[in-house]
Parts: sequence; C-alpha cells; structure tokens
Amino acid sequence: MSRLAPASILASAVFLTGLIGAPALAGDRTPEAQPAPVATAPLPASAEQRAAIERLDPLTRSVFWNRERDINPADPVAGVRLAASLRELGQYEQAADAAQAVLTVQPNNLEALLEFGRDQISRGQGFYGIAALEKARALTPGDWRALSLLGVAYNQVRRAEDARAVWNEGLQLSADNPEILTNAAVALMTDGNLPGAEALLRRAVIQPGATTRMRLNLALVLGLQGKTPEAEQIIRRDLPPEQADRNLQWLRDKSAPQATPASLPAGSATARTWNSLQGQ
Repeated sequence: MSRLAPASILASAVFLTGLIGAPALAGDRTPEAQPAPVATAPLPASAEQRAAIERLDPLTRSVFWNRERDINPADPVAGVRLAASLRELGQYEQAADAAQAVLTVQPNNLEALLEFGRDQISRGQGFYGIAALEKARALTPGDWRALSLLGVAYNQVRRAEDARAVWNEGLQLSADNPEILTNAAVALMTDGNLPGAEALLRRAVIQPGATTRMRLNLALVLGLQGKTPEAEQIIRRDLPPEQADRNLQWLRDKSAPQATPASLPAGSATARTWNSLQGQ
C-alpha cells in the first residue's frame, strides 16, 4: 500500500476545502437586486368572523363593517350591516347614506330597501322611506317586515288608516307577530289610546320573539295609566337599578295629575315613546 507524500495530502486537503467552502464565496460577489415584495390586498372576513361580530356592540360592528366595505365596496351585506350599526349608534343620516349606496348598485336589494326605511323612520323622516318600503313590499309580498315598517312610516306622515291596513295585512301573514303588534301599539299610544296600546302590547310580550324593548313599552303604557306597581315590576326585571329608578321617576312625573296623557304634547310623547325605557 503506497503512502501519499505529505505534500500530496496537503494539496488534497486544500482542494477539498475549496470545494466545501465554495458556496460561502458567493458573498464576495455583488448581490443581485431582489424583487420588491408585492403588497397583498386585505381579504374579507370569513363567514364565521362575520357571524361572530354581529354579537358585539354597535360601535365595534360599525368599525368592522366599514372595513369590510372598504375591502369590497360592492359587498351589499357589508353596506347594509354598516347602516344598521350606524343606526343603532344614532347616526341616522350616515346610516341612510350607507344603505343608499347599496341601492345605487343594487336597486332591488331587499335588505337594503328595508334598512333604508328603518333609517328614515329612526330619524323621524318616514316620508322619505315610504318609496323604498313600498318597493320592498311589492318585491316580496309574503314578507311581513316591509308591512311592519311601512305602517310606522305611514303613521309618521299621519296616514293612520293606511298604517292600520298594512299592519293588519302583516298580521295575516304572521299572526300575533310581536313586532307588528308593538308598532301598532306605539301608534295608539302616541294618539293617546293607552288602553288600546296596552291590549296589543300584552299580546306582544307573551310571544316567543318578544324583546326587552317590547316589555318596556308595556311598562311605559302601564305607568302612564297610573298602574305603577306592575310597571315597576317589569322595569326592575329588565333594567339595572339606577336606570330603573330614573325611568320610574320619569313615569311618576308624566302620570302626575298636572301631566295626564291627554295633556302631553304629541311631539314629546312620540319622541319619548321609542326610547324612554331603553336605559337612556
């Protein structure tokens, strides 16, 4: 077996080292320009994320849906839900603008038509929502929601007979619907017909879909008639103590002899009816 001379071993070592170290020498060359990273467009939220956000407060929802609309301005769901969250924040004109933006692109979008009507009603301008709600009624004759809202809009413009007619039509489609019953009751309340409003609200609050607002409207009617003990029971079940105390005091003031329901100014009664017992 022959032995390699030390010089040969050294040469081999240098050769192998050069091969192994070759990649490291690339750093000695001028680096090639790397392409700039491509900015990726934000993606819309998933269906699960959208469902989860609807359980949060209106301010959080408005921020979320505004972002969704910015990502895709043609997304009708984002536009309608942004409008709804703004309406709940009391930003009625902005809500109507958001709903109108959807209708500009999709004039027959049912949810946008209904939301636009709600926005106009909420700002006390039901007249401007009537056309949209009548269109929604024509597009979906079997949908009670358009009839319920249309009745409120008619009532705001003093078309009481038309309001009663569409509410009755709505109850034929959805018997004892608590929302329709409540809207009809509020109309009677603002006209001073408290016993009639009480009867409708008692029907509404025993329905499966009854809400806190409906129960508190019943409490309002009872309190204005001097039925304070029953009204207090309802209010204290649905409101924290401080808010309950404020609302009960308001009811006592309104039901005092010098401020009977018949003597209340129609405008103040109408404005207070919708929100008086909502913890405000």
